Amino acid sequence: MHHPGILIIDFGAQYTQLIARRVREAHVYCEIHPPSRTVEWIRGWKPQGIILSGGPASVYGENVPTADPALLSLGVPVLGLCYGMQLMAHLSGGKVVRADRREYGRANVRVDGGRLFRGFGIGEETPVWMSHGDHVDVPPPGYRVVASSDNCPIAAIEHERAPLYGVQFHPEVAHTPRGGELLSNFLFDICGCTPDWTPGHFVESEIARIRELAGPSDRVICGLSGGVDSSVAAVLVHRAVGDRLTCIFVDHGLLRLHERDQVEATFRRHLGIDLRVVDASDAFLRQLAGVTDPELKRRRIGHTFIEVFEREARSVGGDVRWLVQGTLYPDVIESVSPTGGPSVTIKTHHNVGGLPEKLPFKLIEPLRELFKDEVRQVGRELGLPEEMVGRHPFPGPGLAIRILGDVTRPTLEILRRADHIYIEEIRAAGLYDEIWQAFAVLLPIRSVGVQGDERSYDQVIALRAVTSRDGMTADWYPFPPEVLARISNRIANEVDGVNRVVYDVSSKPPATIEWE
Repeated sequence: MHHPGILIIDFGAQYTQLIARRVREAHVYCEIHPPSRTVEWIRGWKPQGIILSGGPASVYGENVPTADPALLSLGVPVLGLCYGMQLMAHLSGGKVVRADRREYGRANVRVDGGRLFRGFGIGEETPVWMSHGDHVDVPPPGYRVVASSDNCPIAAIEHERAPLYGVQFHPEVAHTPRGGELLSNFLFDICGCTPDWTPGHFVESEIARIRELAGPSDRVICGLSGGVDSSVAAVLVHRAVGDRLTCIFVDHGLLRLHERDQVEATFRRHLGIDLRVVDASDAFLRQLAGVTDPELKRRRIGHTFIEVFEREARSVGGDVRWLVQGTLYPDVIESVSPTGGPSVTIKTHHNVGGLPEKLPFKLIEPLRELFKDEVRQVGRELGLPEEMVGRHPFPGPGLAIRILGDVTRPTLEILRRADHIYIEEIRAAGLYDEIWQAFAVLLPIRSVGVQGDERSYDQVIALRAVTSRDGMTADWYPFPPEVLARISNRIANEVDGVNRVVYDVSSKPPATIEWE
């Protein structure tokens, strides 16, 4: 499926996904692609507009991401942001140099007209977010300056005849208060986009695509985890193929308290989807015995999951040709670097839910064009219950990577009960929906305590809660002290083997959200 929209060329900016989110929030479809895409490919994609992202490189450097100058001659509106503007100037005969003073953070720019700034007053100053070490020193022929700042005399440019625009600042970030207006001017006034990228439109078109993809006799299977992504993917495919879909839920013994029961109840009673549940906890725990390295944990869980799933898939019967996966758009984006190569692996978390290439199935990935918040919107459009759609993210390896050390049935039981109390108290305080993700971690240490007038030497639970838009960056959640006190008191009193509770106040970066 190809929906008309905006093509975003990624030159390695930390904000590239944010550009896409802002475009999607305006109900305009967009995709992110590397600069290795040829002009012929771009012409075939038929973009209504092109946005060139920022990036860490210098346009005058060696082996830096660049673009074919013909990109600017397609007759398609182009908006360059930061590095993107510098690249436009560089390719068009302008001069880009190292700035005398680097500029990171808030600045004020003075507007001097132009289509991009429609609705802004001439001479008006507006706050923006700058993040650059280079700047355009001489604009290319045919361009005029339409905004400036004290430190950056050429803060925005516009071609006098062609639909080519550039800004040195970042309109996509919240620190540019009127950035949304600027992007809206580009999307609707300049590119002529239609705001028709809605959950309802997506559901309708995706169901039609899946029906065309899977033949009338093809059977489809889905590896269901019970999380938001796989659940929404399963329900969407079920709308398309009906009872030809079978979901396989592998209980690896690393789930939260009552999770298996909740998944079974929701999918069998409320959604009417054929669900096969496999208890493989013994097999997984055998593979994890004595393993403390988090990457080895992930690999062993992934390999065991593959073995169990492949065996169960063969038992479904019929002509099984398709496998449903809940792949999201960030997974697709992060697999390609600005130069078109593979990105650095931080964690092999995608391997846990992923399946081997040797499986004799073709993939259906109905969510691969969506961000997490869009998946939730689609879930609501499909009528999924809010307790499913609004659930916090849960990692594929489950509680295994929240036990820092050896994973055993006793340590799983301790963590399961502590985590359940934690989430229960968050819900009771009415805070669950304010938090992106909250969970407990069992630390590989013991501490001295006093319980019942006796010395104890028990384990430590760490609590983690973060706020975020998409999980790429995150900040710790500032709980009211009385809520933390209640949680700590309950865990210490109700969970045998725990005498100390601590709270993690690390942001991402430098930390990750999960501990392993």
